[in-house]
Amino acid sequence: MKRFLSILLTAATVLSLSACGSSSSSTASSDTAVSETADTTDTTKDSNDTIVIGTMNLVNADLIAQYEEYYENELGLPVKLVTFDSGKDVNTALAAGSVDISELGSSPSALGLSSGMDFKVFWIGDILEAAESLVVKNDSGIDSIQDLAGRKIATPFASTSHYSLLNAIKSEGLNENDVTILDLQPADIYAAWQRGDIDGAYIWYPVLDQLLEDGKVITHSGELAEKDIITGDLNVVRTEFAEKHPDVVVNYVKAQIHGNEILLNDSETAAAEIASVLEISEEDAASQITQYEYLTAEEQIDFIENKLPSVLKNTADFLVEQDSIKSALSLEEFESKVTTEYIEEAIK
Repeated sequence: MKRFLSILLTAATVLSLSACGSSSSSTASSDTAVSETADTTDTTKDSNDTIVIGTMNLVNADLIAQYEEYYENELGLPVKLVTFDSGKDVNTALAAGSVDISELGSSPSALGLSSGMDFKVFWIGDILEAAESLVVKNDSGIDSIQDLAGRKIATPFASTSHYSLLNAIKSEGLNENDVTILDLQPADIYAAWQRGDIDGAYIWYPVLDQLLEDGKVITHSGELAEKDIITGDLNVVRTEFAEKHPDVVVNYVKAQIHGNEILLNDSETAAAEIASVLEISEEDAASQITQYEYLTAEEQIDFIENKLPSVLKNTADFLVEQDSIKSALSLEEFESKVTTEYIEEAIK
C-alpha cells in the first residue's frame, strides 16, 4: 500500500513537467512492434515480455532505428512503440511504470530525478542547437534580446525552451520580470501567434518551422550552448527494467550508435529515412539534421561522465528557482543517475 501511494505521489508531482516535443506523431510499426499515441492513464504494460519504448520523434538516431525496424529485429523482445508529445507525459508514464525506455529532454530529466523518480540516463540523443530557437514576428520591431522588454513571449514552462529563454534573458542583463512570459503548449503558441496575441516564442519543431514563415530568429540553443547553457534530448531507462534486461538496453544503445553513424557520415541517407518516418520532405529533414549536434559513442562517454551531471544540476537548480520543484539533487546524486556502462558494453 505504501509503495502504491508513493507511485501516485510521484506521478502527481511529474504532472507539472514539460519538454521539447515531437516533429510528427508518425512512427514505424510491424507485426512485433505496435506504435500508438501515449495513454499515460494506463499504469500497466501489455506483458512482462514486451518492451515499451517511448519516442518523441525527435530528429536523431531513434528515427533511423524506427525506419530500419531495428528495435523489433534486434532487441530480443517484442516491442511496443509509444509516441509522447512532451516530457510531462514521458515522466508520468515512467512514474507509472508504463514505459521502459524513452527519449526525454534534459529539463524534465533533471526535474523527474529531483522529484524522486528512479531512472538512469544512459545516452544523449542530441545536443540542441538551432532546433530550438527564439523567434519573433518580422514586423515586431524586435532585433535583440534587449528589445524583449515589455513584450509577450510564449514557451512551454519547465521545458528545455523555457530554460533557454530565461537564461538568454538573464545573459543579456534583463530580468525575467521585464518580459511577459506566457506558459503555452506548442499548438497553443501557433494559435496565439496567428491571432497576434504574442510577439514571439522560444519553441521547437514543427511549430518553429511554422513561425518562421513570417518570423525571424533572435537566438537559438546552439548559441546559448557556447555560453555553457546546454540543453539536449536524452535517453532514459527505468532502473528496475535495466537491472532485469541489461542486454536489451545494450542492444538499444547499438541502435543509437548505428543511427548516429549514419547521421554523421551519410546525411543523404539519414535525411531520406527521417523524412519517411516524419512524413516530411527530404529537404526539410536535411535542414533539421543540421540544427542538432550528434555525438559518437566515445564522445558520449566523455560527455556523460564529465559534463552531463553538471548540466542536470544547473537545470535542476534553475527549476527550483522557478518553483517547478522544491529541491534539486546534489551534483554527486546526479552523477549516480547517469551511466556509461551500456555504451561501453555496446562498443566492445
